[in-house]
Amino acid sequence: MKPHKHPEHTENVWLALEIGNSRLHWALFLGETLYSAWDTDHLPESVIYQLAECQTLDDLLEKIFPLHQPSDFFTLINIPLLSPSFPLPLLIACVVPSQTAIWQTYPNVHVITLDQVPLKGMYPTLGIDRALALWGAGKTWDFPMLVIDAGTALTFTAADANQCLIGGAILPGLGLQFATLGQQTGQLPLVETQNFQSLPRRFALNTTEAIQSGVVYTLLAGIKDFIETWWQLFTDGKIAIKGGDRTLLLNYLQALYPEIAAHLIVEPNLIFWGMQEIVMGDE
Repeated sequence: MKPHKHPEHTENVWLALEIGNSRLHWALFLGETLYSAWDTDHLPESVIYQLAECQTLDDLLEKIFPLHQPSDFFTLINIPLLSPSFPLPLLIACVVPSQTAIWQTYPNVHVITLDQVPLKGMYPTLGIDRALALWGAGKTWDFPMLVIDAGTALTFTAADANQCLIGGAILPGLGLQFATLGQQTGQLPLVETQNFQSLPRRFALNTTEAIQSGVVYTLLAGIKDFIETWWQLFTDGKIAIKGGDRTLLLNYLQALYPEIAAHLIVEPNLIFWGMQEIVMGDE
């Protein structure tokens, strides 16, 4: 994980928001320091209007923190600050166009676009989430860098030592594969990922376990193949993994391919590190 510096008194307080397909991913920055990160459901437009009315940090955070705040929430809202301006600056990276429009009603918002990411060789339809995560990972741990995002979609995105995009791949993520089989077939059950934390039996004797085996082992084989090909291209290439299924997939890889798992950098906040690099680079 990127080093966490002790926050100093600062006026440079800002929020970062990654709008994903199923969740909102938040981060509070004090200058260059990512002080706290958390997830929420998508918010209705009425709450976004309320955020614009907030005049204190604690009022704002109470509206966007989950109902069950972690213990450090109360430390967070009592940090002595030099009167940050309100509404707080809000930087957004969004892969859901309809959500972008809603959040642009917030008065002090800046939507990060692909042309602001300094990666070379990007194509116009590259997802801003993939570009920012790759930029954040590469600037933190150096290039060449491969980022695996184990979210709704499982993506691979890579850049060489010259910070030039070499490409990647996209496929349905773990949960999406299970959901598709459960929803688009007449006989197969819906399998939930949280119901099995250890590797399933490879040759299964019932339908649910057969689905688990088919999805998990082929997904892991695909990840292994991409990683091995990456190391053939760049023997010194680094690999970072993020996304909601990162811990589950890491556990599977540790059990099946421990030599690969040992080389993975696990960091859920790669997109925020990419946003921070852009923000600090503009100052």
